Amino acid sequence: MTARMNGAELLVAAAHTAGIRICFANPGTTELTLVRALETEKRIRPVLCLFEGVCTGAADGYARVSGSVALTLTHLGPGFANGIANLHNARRAHSRIVNVVGEHATWHQRYDAPLHSDIESLARPVSGSVVRLQSELTLQRDLNAAFEASADGSVTIIAPTDLMDAQVSTVQAFTASPRQKRCVAEDHIKACAAALSSGGPVILLLGGNGLREPAQRAAARVADRLSARLIMEPYPAIVPLGGDLPALERLAYFSQDVRAQLGDAKIILAGARAPISYFGYEGEPSELVARSHLIDLADADDDCADALERLGTLLPACTGTVSATAAPVPNSAPAQFAPAGIAEEVAAQVPENAVVSLEGSTLGGPYLRQAHRAKRHRVMTNTGGAIGQGLPCAVGAALAEPDARVIALQSDGSAQYTLQSLWTMAREKLKVAIIIAANHRYGILQTELRRAGVDPDDAVPRELTYLEHPRVNWVSLADGYGVPGRSVSTMEEFRTALRTALETDGPYLIQVELD
Repeated sequence: MTARMNGAELLVAAAHTAGIRICFANPGTTELTLVRALETEKRIRPVLCLFEGVCTGAADGYARVSGSVALTLTHLGPGFANGIANLHNARRAHSRIVNVVGEHATWHQRYDAPLHSDIESLARPVSGSVVRLQSELTLQRDLNAAFEASADGSVTIIAPTDLMDAQVSTVQAFTASPRQKRCVAEDHIKACAAALSSGGPVILLLGGNGLREPAQRAAARVADRLSARLIMEPYPAIVPLGGDLPALERLAYFSQDVRAQLGDAKIILAGARAPISYFGYEGEPSELVARSHLIDLADADDDCADALERLGTLLPACTGTVSATAAPVPNSAPAQFAPAGIAEEVAAQVPENAVVSLEGSTLGGPYLRQAHRAKRHRVMTNTGGAIGQGLPCAVGAALAEPDARVIALQSDGSAQYTLQSLWTMAREKLKVAIIIAANHRYGILQTELRRAGVDPDDAVPRELTYLEHPRVNWVSLADGYGVPGRSVSTMEEFRTALRTALETDGPYLIQVELD
């Protein structure tokens, strides 16, 4: 690091020292010095995204797959605001992201220029910490504080242009590494084992780092001793599945389905939160499991694998079997051209070490019921419920592991929020197979309407939930962004198109006509 540089060069150099190797950017006038700094520091790869929600979603996907920090660069408060929805998802996924937001020069801010806004208020709900750079005299200290905070999660740095232009003296920066997970106290492990001594049905609910391979295998050994079932949280950030890994049920979506799925079992929480209702429904409880039935073994900040291993040593050997986790017998009947059949074919063709980015219930639910039968791969889901995540996360995943094949299982409604991802996929020649479930409607909203006693075919609900007149031609959209593809309406067509997509040296889109 040179003795003198401008503030932008210092920021970018500090980012590299902190382990950052990629920047998802949609810059504007206030970020021009940072753009020049990225030209100087060529060890950080700049990736242009046409919409800030693609920047933040791609950074999320990159962080989930690589485990490393990703950088975003956006233009003032309005540009940053365009990316907030996917930063909400990233916060729920505990992704490590540093967002650099350009700001007006400090001397210009008092004039309330058209793009001036309260960036701190925008950033605080989706950031673990917010650092506004105040002076060239404190720039190094403030940057060190920001990158240190990135060891724990998402950070937003507000960077005024005059501080990015200013010449500054530098000192040694440091590398920010993820915090080590806490070790659960032995007395707590023993208390959990004692709570299981009375017998009865048991479920291990896994989430967070409790879904990593060592924790899954430790949980399977505990399940064997307890004749317990293994269930994963409904929307994991990233989870390895398939191959010789244990078969995991997925926690249901609707509250009554969750209660039926869990029954009267004791629930061991390993990295997962206690089950709650996704929305509040009148007359339905928000907490879906009584406190007396919960055993809090380890939370998201704990070493779940270690806690599960130690719990297993305190349990007696089991004489029963764990039928609930056994793989189902494959259906010998030909797969139907429907979501379940599409999911079955995807599971059959998923390559080893692929990454699947799920968004939407049409294909997401059916696929997770089949994923344990596939080759070993990883799955990302929409952790925070803000739609428009699936395609950008696929971008980030493909850049994190360029040798892996990425599959985006995507519903058509949510894909429209960040369809600009297709352009970045084409430009970067990313190996992403995009499967669009085209039922031309907001299916989950129609389900909710029916549950509320409303017919989605009534005039106003139909206007607000059907995506027709005109129907979207995804193949034409993809072609406009430089992505080849085709539309399919039979299983044989889909089977052939999927093979093509998985062999294409770049992105390929399949529009699956389900309606």
